[in-house]
Amino acid sequence: MSIDLAFDRQHIWHPYTSMIDPLPVYPVVAAEGCELILENSQRLVDGTASWWSAVHGYRHPVLDQAVTDQLSQMAHVMFGGITHPQAVTLCQQLLAITPPALNKVFLADSGSIAVEVAIKMALQCWQGIGHRQKTELISLRKGYHGDTFAAMAVCDPVDSMHSMFSKLLPQHHFLPAPDSPYHSEFRPESLKPLQQLLQQRHQHIAALILEPIVQGYGGMRFYHPDYLAGCRALCDEFEVLLIADEIATGFGRTGSLFACEKAKITADILCLGKALTGGYMTMAATLCTDQVALGVSQSEAGGLMHGPTFMANPLACAVANASIGLIRTGGWQAQVKAIETQLKAELAPCQASPLVKEVRVLGAIGVLEMHQAVDVAKLQQHFVGDGVWIRPFNRLIYLMPPFIISEEQISRLCWSMRRAVGV
Repeated sequence: MSIDLAFDRQHIWHPYTSMIDPLPVYPVVAAEGCELILENSQRLVDGTASWWSAVHGYRHPVLDQAVTDQLSQMAHVMFGGITHPQAVTLCQQLLAITPPALNKVFLADSGSIAVEVAIKMALQCWQGIGHRQKTELISLRKGYHGDTFAAMAVCDPVDSMHSMFSKLLPQHHFLPAPDSPYHSEFRPESLKPLQQLLQQRHQHIAALILEPIVQGYGGMRFYHPDYLAGCRALCDEFEVLLIADEIATGFGRTGSLFACEKAKITADILCLGKALTGGYMTMAATLCTDQVALGVSQSEAGGLMHGPTFMANPLACAVANASIGLIRTGGWQAQVKAIETQLKAELAPCQASPLVKEVRVLGAIGVLEMHQAVDVAKLQQHFVGDGVWIRPFNRLIYLMPPFIISEEQISRLCWSMRRAVGV
């Protein structure tokens, strides 16, 4: 079946793209393993795992079978007043791999909605236990939490794609981005802004929301675990909830199953998504503690006021169960370690390029930060010409490949990135 690219260009809106002069798109007709297959039969090694979600690659037999088996039972059923085996099993699996204190699960239908739910949980919790004045949130500069309105309100208000909406959004508090890199010595003074803000406003602040260890769309920044541990300690001291947005970092991407493990902390509310279903279907989850759930349930509303139509979709639950089953075998640990080792070795020469500001690697994440914003269309054409799929943005060229990627495929990705920066 031929893809009508002229129709696509004229009528279909792609993410973050103008309809006046849209970026070019490439027609994918199939995918398998770690490769995308174009209409002209060209194969591209996928360096982004479909925005970090397809950790097991494409057409994985276990995941394919899970969807097929569930389809023979039911594709969807509402979750209001109904439960089903796949949802119960999924929640059991999530509780088995997350910290014991997180034992209530809300199954959402996208990462951005998981953040919306987390914010609702935090605000409603304080309402329920009589602290109605706690309505403010704290976030970090360079942070990104999604494209819906409550999520946008806790994204960096200036240096982000949402700055044009800043006057329309609820106004929250923003701390300086963590400035102690992951592999450097921790600067304790970097926690001073949070400490000072909490001293002044803790009676009005409901929660601090952050991406643990890795700030994603805000610049692929890796920060020191001690900063995260310090945030947890200060939230405890001043009775403020901590929301960990692990939508991008969860399920092994950083080398730990969850990035919070690197700081040995547990959030009060945890957001998961992306790799939850192995990239097969849209699904997310928001987990919280008993204390948060009790506060929410004691509020005037009497329950969490959120209920997506496709919440706990059985097909998505089934493939999420299969994906978590693969994760729980532990094979990802060796895969991610091998990816990290190879990325460090093969991206290191890029530091010699005058175009490159910094090369950094953590787990199955490799980043070239450039001095200037890149020409996305031009670079995309270069990468496709080299037989790879790498999606740069702003000043970043980065890799987040499937965990099952081969050494040869990683080398091809790194070779193309080195060519792109002239080394």
